[in-house]
Amino acid sequence: MITKSEEINFQQQELKGRDFLTLADYTQDEISQLLDLADYIKKQKQEGIAFEPLKGKTLGMIFEKSSTRTRVSFEAGIYQLGGSGIFLSSKDIQIGRGETIADTARVLSGYLDGIMIRTFSQKTVEELAEFASIPVINGLTDLYHPCQVLADLQTIKEIKGALKGVKVVYIGDGNNMAHSLMIGAATMGMELVVSAPVGYQPDATVTEKAIQIAGEHDAKISIEVDPSVAVKDADVIYTDVWASMGQEEEQLKREQDFAGYQVNMALLSEAKKDVTFMHCLPAHRGEEVSAEVIDGKHSVVFQQAENRLHAQKALMTALMG
Repeated sequence: MITKSEEINFQQQELKGRDFLTLADYTQDEISQLLDLADYIKKQKQEGIAFEPLKGKTLGMIFEKSSTRTRVSFEAGIYQLGGSGIFLSSKDIQIGRGETIADTARVLSGYLDGIMIRTFSQKTVEELAEFASIPVINGLTDLYHPCQVLADLQTIKEIKGALKGVKVVYIGDGNNMAHSLMIGAATMGMELVVSAPVGYQPDATVTEKAIQIAGEHDAKISIEVDPSVAVKDADVIYTDVWASMGQEEEQLKREQDFAGYQVNMALLSEAKKDVTFMHCLPAHRGEEVSAEVIDGKHSVVFQQAENRLHAQKALMTALMG
């Protein structure tokens, strides 16, 4: 009989050495394996059992965009797995002074066992992965945020007991969060509705890709301008800030354009009675979400934030183990 630890080890071997650039690169089974591993790692931590499969391993963490959750969860995660992490600001390394991404990738591959990068362009992450001989993890780009959605899927599964058939409604800017949620939901057989104003809807190419994936997994991806229509029968309502990092100059215009898209108790009342509220954080109370909702009984934002640690530990274990 295969034990849980033997099963986890088998799953690690299947994914070892892979990059994690977008959830579209992973099958439903592979994402399920990562989620099972995340659950296992979380339980080990809760029970105070050391789980250190990455002893002697080093993760390089490149940050061209600042962060709270991404930095702390990866740095604490690699430490808890027995390894070590090196913070690399673009101001401190030569990639910020004109060294090519390809050269940086080759050099770091000789020093490290994995790279996590949080940057602007998806092309930067893809080029880094192309020339690196070690796993590259996308910590966030302007196009995708797959690590966040891996933790989101773990959270939804914990609360709802399953993923298939769960209806998630994302309300707000059709940004990197919306894109990764679309891909993740489509792959896992879920229903996802994105409710965004005209002019702020998800990228057409990403939407087309998500709909294609959805067709392979009996999932459903759709766009609905009216949030009150979108949230009907919703199991989960999800939102993000209206102006992401780098869009601060658009704040006032976006506040006007997103009027009517705040997640508040009136909107929650139109969903299922046991609807769950999620937010990737940081949150602006009184803008995209009311304080009553984010601090209320429907909110799981801090459980969701904690799961960044467990999901990313699973990812590092599987890719770098």
